[in-house]
Order: sequence, then C-alpha cells, then structure tokens
Amino acid sequence: MSVAGERRKSRQRRFDAGEYRRLLTRSLPKVIETQEENEACIRLLEKLDERSEQLTEAEKKLAELLTLLIEDFEERRYKLKPAAPQEAVLELMRANGLKQKDLVEVFGTPSIVSEVLSGKRALSKEHIRRLSDRFHVSPEIFL
Repeated sequence: MSVAGERRKSRQRRFDAGEYRRLLTRSLPKVIETQEENEACIRLLEKLDERSEQLTEAEKKLAELLTLLIEDFEERRYKLKPAAPQEAVLELMRANGLKQKDLVEVFGTPSIVSEVLSGKRALSKEHIRRLSDRFHVSPEIFL
C-alpha cells in the first residue's frame, strides 16, 4: 500500500473531535419530533451509508447518533399496541393464508377454533404451546 493510502487509512481510524464538531454543526442532530425531521435524518444517514467503506471515525459516530435518533423516534411514533390473543391468532392465520379448519389440529375441534377466534373462549396453556409451535413464534404473543 502506498504512503498516501496508509495515511488515509490512519486518518479514517483516528477519531477527530474537530471534524466531529464540524459534522454536528452542519447536520444539527437533535431529538426527532416530526416525520419531516425523521426523513431528513434518514436521508443524511443514507448518504453516509453510501460511503460506508470510506467513512472517518467522526462520520461513523455521526451515523451511530443518527441511527439512535431515528430508532427512538420510530419506536415512539409507531409503537404497536399489544394485540388480544385472538387478534394475534387471526393475524397469523391471515399472514399464512389459513382458514379456521386449518387450526383444528391445534385446538382439537372446529367448535373450539370458532369459540377462540370469536373471543368466547380463552386460550389454554396447551393451545398457546401448540400455536407457538405451529407458527414458530414466541408464546408471549398469545398472552
């Protein structure tokens, strides 16, 4: 490798506080409060990602900060409400293209399938275990 290449590689590995300060001054990252701010941070992160192999340590730190800010906003903004157990079963059925009759082996009889899906009957521990095995999901989603 050439001397210039070695110097460039050394610069990329070393954290430069001055460079980081300049990057922060230009991008002004802050807690994201709107979808527009989120999109702007995503665009900046994507620009950095396009050069991921050549990023300096300061740019990597900025990318890390942007990632945390974006994740925080999206977790707050798009937080999912826990689903009722029968809603979870219905969604898994929809996602897998299943009908009620396809779950008879899990519940034992067509009438129990119907009662569970209509909310008239709660899931038993055995139903939860079988559903978890059938759909390869954590039993927690049915609690």
